[in-house]
Amino acid sequence: MKVLDGKVVAAAWREQLLQKIEELKQENCVPGLAIVLAGDSKPSAMYAHFMEKVADSYGFKATIYHRGEDVTQQEMEQLIHELNQDNAVHGILLMMPLPRGLDTSRIISCMNPDKDVDGLTSVNLGRLAAGEDGHFPCTPRAVMAILDYYHIPLDGKRAVVLGRSKVVGRPISLLLEGRNATVTVCHSHTKQMDELAHEADILVAAMGRPEKVTACMVKPGAVVIDVGINRINGKTVGDVDYAGVSEVAGALTPVPGGVGSVTTTMVVDAIVREAGKRIK
Repeated sequence: MKVLDGKVVAAAWREQLLQKIEELKQENCVPGLAIVLAGDSKPSAMYAHFMEKVADSYGFKATIYHRGEDVTQQEMEQLIHELNQDNAVHGILLMMPLPRGLDTSRIISCMNPDKDVDGLTSVNLGRLAAGEDGHFPCTPRAVMAILDYYHIPLDGKRAVVLGRSKVVGRPISLLLEGRNATVTVCHSHTKQMDELAHEADILVAAMGRPEKVTACMVKPGAVVIDVGINRINGKTVGDVDYAGVSEVAGALTPVPGGVGSVTTTMVVDAIVREAGKRIK
């Protein structure tokens, strides 16, 4: 079985992105990321500060705009509008979840779709569905980056996606379909999910259920992409039973060290691409 190492993929992308950032700087353009953090979610705060360090490692600026748990709808919408108008900001990363009482959909809709680097807006989701260019959710893009790096053919292949969330499962299915895979999306109401999964040449697990995908669900030789990140007894595991599935699959992403390692790289890529549009 081949291990699809996300760290290797991220390193390859890093070299390309560093070169592009240097080219932008020569044009007096420094990419800028605005990280909007509201409330007291510790995971969100940790990721926001992690992205701040990632930006620093690439040589561009990330600024965290932190608002408290008592932030109002009007204040959040006003902040987004200000960032939309700020020419030094090329991308906005809105951390989830937002505090209770806020209308998340309305706040997302305030974002300029061209600065929506994680593809949350309806405009970008529509662009994805229509096969147009736009910013798409970074975790699905990370899945595609891994498949591409390891030259895994998609044309005509049977792909099964376990999970239909708007930020992971659904966008992955559209990206795979756009590359001529025949895609089936399974969810909590799907009957005979195990049998459908077993038919997949490419199986993407994005359910958020620890080690749910077992060896009996995997077609021998299939490519298995594990998007899940779960904590069990202090250990990080995916949605796939790695030990069991590794005996059957032809290729498999580890957790940690798989899709998650590439996701932040896709955030950087989105910002760099948007910054590049400003100087053309």
